[in-house]
Amino acid sequence: MKVSPWQSRIHRAQELAGQHPFAAEILGFYVHVARFQEELYRRLSTALQSPAASVDRELAASELSELSPRFEVFLGVSEAHGPKALAELSRELRARGRDSWSELLQTGWIAPSPSNVQGLLAQLFLQPYAELLRARAPLAPSHTAYALCPFCNRKPGFGVLRQMGDGGARSMVCSFCLAEWEFRRIVCPGCGEENDKNLSVFTASEFDYIRVECCDACKTYIKSVDLTKNGRAEPLVDELASAPLDLWAREHGYAKLQSNLLGM
Repeated sequence: MKVSPWQSRIHRAQELAGQHPFAAEILGFYVHVARFQEELYRRLSTALQSPAASVDRELAASELSELSPRFEVFLGVSEAHGPKALAELSRELRARGRDSWSELLQTGWIAPSPSNVQGLLAQLFLQPYAELLRARAPLAPSHTAYALCPFCNRKPGFGVLRQMGDGGARSMVCSFCLAEWEFRRIVCPGCGEENDKNLSVFTASEFDYIRVECCDACKTYIKSVDLTKNGRAEPLVDELASAPLDLWAREHGYAKLQSNLLGM
């Protein structure tokens, strides 16, 4: 039986949680989120079969009527299994009722990135629906100097290096719909800088297959998971587990190009 992408991510998160105690809490929460997202993806693929395959619009009333009740369930998952601050916020949001949820989901759907923790929760919930719509649409090639998703126009959450010839080809992965598209290796995805003297790559022994790619022109960074060095990695999960690399980058004056959907 073919394993779903969510099951692969769950298995990897459980494996990494055992290897890296510092990441156990956030990976444990992600496991519950991934289980919910898989169920939501399957439900929406049947319930919402004909909406426009685009995220560049507001959610329709039919979409909100299907999504809002499931958002209440999601808030329950976050309240039960999320970190303390997130659990408390989820409890507060559940008490506000469906009208408040619809407004929050609408804002989360059209915002290019979360502006607060509430927006983060909304986009974390909406992510599988964005992924579903992207799977239904042809993905146009991306020709921009900056790294923006060719489907939903959002910034990438991380990069991936895959084997190509004697080296690795770099792709970007969208922080929202998880679209993947090719992107040149010696270019900053944040500002388009091409001078390799301003583009540095750092690794740590504990995560030697994860590259911290920093730009001294715009002082941003993105992490890329090198699958040529670790074919067992699930890039979304391994990027999440490597939080110490984010701490190192921030201490050295770099800002992450785009936080992942767990706010890291």
